[in-house]
Amino acid sequence: MSEPTNRMTDPGNPPTDSAVADWVGEDAYKYWKLIKHLIEQNYPNVFTPEWLYGGKKHGWSLRYKKSKSFCTLIPGKNRFALLIVFGAEEREKVEAIRDGLSKQTQQEYDQATTYHDGKWLLLEICSDRVVKDAMLLLAVKRSPRNTHKS
Repeated sequence: MSEPTNRMTDPGNPPTDSAVADWVGEDAYKYWKLIKHLIEQNYPNVFTPEWLYGGKKHGWSLRYKKSKSFCTLIPGKNRFALLIVFGAEEREKVEAIRDGLSKQTQQEYDQATTYHDGKWLLLEICSDRVVKDAMLLLAVKRSPRNTHKS
């Protein structure tokens, strides 16, 4: 018997917005929509999000990528996480903004595993503060195009 997963693993079709909303729950879905909106606002017409199926273990995730990976949104059961992979140069830039991040995010970053292709940070997006941290970290990967606040 396989152990239950907290990922969306139905291999048929990519999840719809309503399926994601049901799976991650009301609070997490609010942040899911906010992160997507902020990426679209800060990086207009840069990314075409793509659903990827990582098999039964990893399930579905929504990847933002141009020529290289930007970030991946991972819907979990009653939660939502954002994966950002930082290369060596990007890790130096993260160190420069580190003090501007919340203690929780600094701790998550420190504990993230570094593989041959970079440091894999998986942040659970569960507060406005973590959203702010995520956007600061994404700006390290790629400078936002829109500098005005709406």
